[in-house]
Amino acid sequence: MEVITPVTITEKAAEEVKNIFDNKNIPQEYKLRIGVKGGGGCGGFSYLLGFDKKKEGDQEYELAGIPILVEKKHMMYLLDLEVDFHEGSDARGFTFVKKSS
Repeated sequence: MEVITPVTITEKAAEEVKNIFDNKNIPQEYKLRIGVKGGGGCGGFSYLLGFDKKKEGDQEYELAGIPILVEKKHMMYLLDLEVDFHEGSDARGFTFVKKSS
């Protein structure tokens, strides 16, 4: 069975994730978790990025040498999502962009 990779990650974001792994004492068995947090009503939902252990029901794949975890129930909300990293004078952090409308 082919693994679906709903999310892509830019080179800049991958470098920042690897930097965090290397410098923030993230346990070796942890992987990058990408998901959504539901919000009721018109607020929709927001995207989540963090480090976690694999859990039952997770889809696992690798991008740019980074092990990625996604809950299967979040897959449809993450399709065509790109994770990027922005570093500017006004703000610094990860951004989430839907590649299709």
